[in-house]
Amino acid sequence: MVTNTHNLDLTFGALSDPTRRAILERLSEGEATVNELAQPFDISRPAISKHLRVLERAGLVTRTPDGRVSRCELNAQPMREATEWVSRYRRFWEQQLDSLERYLDQK
Repeated sequence: MVTNTHNLDLTFGALSDPTRRAILERLSEGEATVNELAQPFDISRPAISKHLRVLERAGLVTRTPDGRVSRCELNAQPMREATEWVSRYRRFWEQQLDSLERYLDQK
């Protein structure tokens, strides 16, 4: 599978912040409003909205207006793509280390 590197950059950038990871963890339990997502954090609602915009840009969160509130939902597909990308490199390094181990065992 070919993964768009721009999308990967956005995904890894979004995942680089602990607040955004905590938001994603909360959304893995089900949808939530912006206010519900803001409650556990000691930061302003505009700061939460900024984090949500980063997550939306990366495709990790969808935000749907519902009257005066916005409902947020997790989209895990970008994380699956990032996991696949990391897995390819993991296999490569495991093979390299296995080769090194075989070489050292022969000595």
